[in-house]
Amino acid sequence: MKMPRLLMTAASSGSGKTTITCGLLQALVNRGMNVAAFKCGPDYIDAMFHEKVIEARSRNLDTFLTGTDIMKYIFAREAENADISVIEGVMGFYDGFGLTAIEASSHDISMKLSTPVIFVAKCGLLGGSLGAVVKGYAEFRKNNIKGIILNSADERSYPEVKRFIEAETGIKVLGYLPNVKELVIGSRHLGLVMPHEVEKLKEKLNKLADLMEKTIDIDEIVRIAQSVDEIKYEIPTINKEKVNVRIGVASDECFCFIYKDNMELLEKMGAEVVYFSPLSDKELPENIGGLIIPGGYPELYADRLSKNAPMLSSIKENIKNGMPCMAEGGGFMYLHNELEDTSETFHKMVGVIDGKAFRTKGLVRFGYITVIPKNDCLIGKAELKGHGFHFWDSTDCGEDCKAVRPSGGGYDCMHAKDNLFAGFPQLHYYSNPEAIHTFMKKCRTYSERQ
Repeated sequence: MKMPRLLMTAASSGSGKTTITCGLLQALVNRGMNVAAFKCGPDYIDAMFHEKVIEARSRNLDTFLTGTDIMKYIFAREAENADISVIEGVMGFYDGFGLTAIEASSHDISMKLSTPVIFVAKCGLLGGSLGAVVKGYAEFRKNNIKGIILNSADERSYPEVKRFIEAETGIKVLGYLPNVKELVIGSRHLGLVMPHEVEKLKEKLNKLADLMEKTIDIDEIVRIAQSVDEIKYEIPTINKEKVNVRIGVASDECFCFIYKDNMELLEKMGAEVVYFSPLSDKELPENIGGLIIPGGYPELYADRLSKNAPMLSSIKENIKNGMPCMAEGGGFMYLHNELEDTSETFHKMVGVIDGKAFRTKGLVRFGYITVIPKNDCLIGKAELKGHGFHFWDSTDCGEDCKAVRPSGGGYDCMHAKDNLFAGFPQLHYYSNPEAIHTFMKKCRTYSERQ
């Protein structure tokens, strides 16, 4: 199957790539097309926009976290039933997992998926320099750039700028988006705000889509997406438990940083994933053999989490009694004795980690890492890849694993015990399915003892 597809990219973050991608997705959905959406890199939040707001399936594509073969499989599995797939790039087109590395960049993924690229160029106050920017990106490496969209462009000068860019680069300019501040998707941290936080978001997206239908040649974008070759991929072999195991997974507006592929891998291994809410449920689901508490924004809901004392007790008692538990990011913070909220007030939490989670002045331990256990633990001695991205820290981050950066160096992290694997790193299970299978086996063993 050809799987029509394209990748949206730009020179850097802040160029309008996300706004134009979301507008394009909405326009395609409004045309009645069956759309699949993807996000390059580890960002959870952009993918949540694609899926929850635009009602388009969305997955992350990341060659550092999964490798090339699994990345192709994740893409093809979702794209094969879609009319068109739109991949949103990450940061600048050539920005990879290191300062000078191109690996795991949007460019890397576009080449490995043989995907045509639409380059979003922000005009702003640039004149002739805009031609140098676009031409530099077009000629820096062999690439699949097939079209250009001008962002924050002036309607009156657009025809002249279009002729200039096309003459300098030989690449077709597909249209422009004027400077419409009221339709720009906002930012929080290095990602998008959560979908429910944007005022009248659906109305905003539909207005954006309507405007783009007038100023951008979406018909040509669809044609470019359809002019692709087939993708060859292999379905990975996954070990499966002989007996299904119920795994409780925290999932609500607080704990929402969940890779769908992680959950689907668990299910392929024989897990019955049972979702619950630490905010509103009073106790853990019945008959579960293991527990997963993903990341999110517990600092925004610290008071509600703290007041749900029955859930705090249920989680603490079960973990203390030996229930296997994996927790990361915000889930790790939730396991502490106390958590500081955004107004500098500390709240009582679960109490499995004997420490306090507190706010810092900036981003902490940002970037890709490989988490390597120092001793046998809940995931055996297997490595898992992930990334760091948090504005909170802990008085006890753990030291049972080494987090190694792609460029070398690293730091100690994680509480990695026989039934606990908890820390700030956000992990991708497909980076090492055997680690997750070990977790599953221990969940089954625990369940059989109950």
